[in-house]
This record gives sequence, C-alpha cells and structure tokens, in this order.
Amino acid sequence: MKLLVLGDSLTAGYGLSHEDGFQARLRAALATEGFQVTIIDAAVSGDTSAGGRARLDWVLADGADAAIVELGANDGLRGLDPGRMEANLAAILDTLAARHIPVLLSGMEALPNLGSDYDNEFRAVYARLAKRPGVLFDPFFLEGIVADPTLNQPDRLHPNAEGVRRIVARLLPSVEKLLREVPTK
Repeated sequence: MKLLVLGDSLTAGYGLSHEDGFQARLRAALATEGFQVTIIDAAVSGDTSAGGRARLDWVLADGADAAIVELGANDGLRGLDPGRMEANLAAILDTLAARHIPVLLSGMEALPNLGSDYDNEFRAVYARLAKRPGVLFDPFFLEGIVADPTLNQPDRLHPNAEGVRRIVARLLPSVEKLLREVPTK
C-alpha cells in the first residue's frame, strides 16, 4: 500500500535524523500494527499550501492509495491570506477525491501574534474542509507538542524526536482508519 505524505518541515523531519522523522516513525508504527506501507515522501521544508498544490500531480505520478495532507503552517507563519490557503487545500482535496484517494487532513493553528481575527479565519478554513465527504480530520498536527519546550527543538517550531514519537502515537489510530478505507484491489 502506498501512503502519500504531502506536507512541510513537520512531516519532512526537519532537524532530525532520518529514523527520528515523522515518516520513518509512522512507517515503523504501522508495521508494528501489521500494515506494510510504502511512504511517498512529498514533504518539503518551508512549503506552503500553494507549493503542495503545485506539485501534487507530479507526486501522484507513481500512484497513491491514501494520503496525509499536513500543510498550512508556513502559510500561517508568513501571514498569508487564509482564503488562498483554503483554495489551495480545497484543490488538493478535490484532486485526491477525483482519484478516489482517501485523505487524512491534519490542521494547523496560526501564531497568536497575528491577532484573533486572523487566527479565527485560519482555524475556520480547516473546520470547513473537515466537513468534506471522504476526509478524515485531525484538528491540529502539533496537539500536545507546541507549548512544551521539552518536546521541541531549540527553534520552538519543530518537534524533537520525542515530540515526533508522540505525534505518531496520537495520529496512529487515525492513520490506521485511513488505511482501512483504501479499496481492496
């Protein structure tokens, strides 16, 4: 089974050894649960929703059976228009739906320094996209990690190895559910 991970530095494993990164940890956790998964690495550090949208067709060239979409952190860090982010993420979800690829959409939160209006708009994007048919939703990729300095690298933006381990443990039931939704061939 092929699992696409379309994301940014959080799923690319920024600042970590390969074996401590999200994708390697997820693959290992899934193997322990009996899932043999090939991960299509489409996570690029610094990427925005527009970047993910721009390269989606290319990364789907070898096929994917399911997808995790983790984008938006860099849109928020740069204070980009949440409406544009929503259009990009909606286009990604539309492309995956047209190919009958089930999706786990993992949301993000904006930094508080951008103000409550921006934060409310930003969160609302994910809330609307979460209601789409065929989309499993995880409201916040960094849930339980972001405010804990012991789970983050010195930049306080990226999880350390223990933070990634906890993210994978938290997401594992959702990813298993996603993989069970893949039609048998």
